[in-house]
Amino acid sequence: MHQKRSYAVVLVVSTLVGLLEVALTVVVVVLYVQTQPPPDRGPDRVEIGADLVGTVPLIGFISFLLSLVFVLPAVALADLLGRWLGRHAAWWSAPLIVAALLTPPVFGYAAYNDTQTRATLLFWVSATASLSLGALIALPRGDRLLGRVALWGTAVVAGTGLFGGLGLAVGLLPAYEPPRIGPEAVTGTWVDHTGNTLVFTADGRVTASGVGGRSSHDYPGNPSPSCSGSGTWVYEGGRDVWAQKVRVDIPGCGWPAWGVDGTAREPRIHQHIGDPGSGEKYKLRKASGGS
Repeated sequence: MHQKRSYAVVLVVSTLVGLLEVALTVVVVVLYVQTQPPPDRGPDRVEIGADLVGTVPLIGFISFLLSLVFVLPAVALADLLGRWLGRHAAWWSAPLIVAALLTPPVFGYAAYNDTQTRATLLFWVSATASLSLGALIALPRGDRLLGRVALWGTAVVAGTGLFGGLGLAVGLLPAYEPPRIGPEAVTGTWVDHTGNTLVFTADGRVTASGVGGRSSHDYPGNPSPSCSGSGTWVYEGGRDVWAQKVRVDIPGCGWPAWGVDGTAREPRIHQHIGDPGSGEKYKLRKASGGS
């Protein structure tokens, strides 16, 4: 005799799986961000962390609703097919049932809003995979199912973060580093987001046209006036790629040394702006074909 299924446990387990999937996604995204060039405005990690914690009840509620509408019926129908076709039918039928239940709302919404077919299919496949995982994990009967899911799910999330962090530390994952540009790469035209330019020449001369102009709307913490004129520049390699600088000396332009980021294909030079520690940057990119 098989133990009678508790559909309340199915609902709780599926909701927990949904929360764990979101937590795992956050960990993977955080690890991925460490491999990418930094944004113009650095993230407020404290605020982001607080927002994530604050959204846990909402994520849990959404996971509960999805479990109630899609996972619970899928498990019940899989049980029914299992009684008709044999107990193994539940395992292969649950994902098919989830996919069938998702089809009307997903494709109906897409048709009503004229959503692109590729995006719709991608969302449908992703949603099917995510909810099917909850259904498959909730299928086994047993009093300790919830505890095992909580223990192993937490271990997977924590392990991913731990091994991902170690991978970044030892170089198994490609943690972001600025490109080593050198004086040859500096030579050419660099442009900001509004079209103002710094033009570096190989003989050590530089010409600024409106560089540094930041409106109070763009950067309320540092509405620096623009700067134009001619002067000199020098590249400093530093002890490593993080320490390399481009020093620009133009009368009337009181800039500290420019830092380097971006990628080898799309290098950037930047100034830190705004309040100390804000992480905000004013960036110039190397113009296409600039040399």
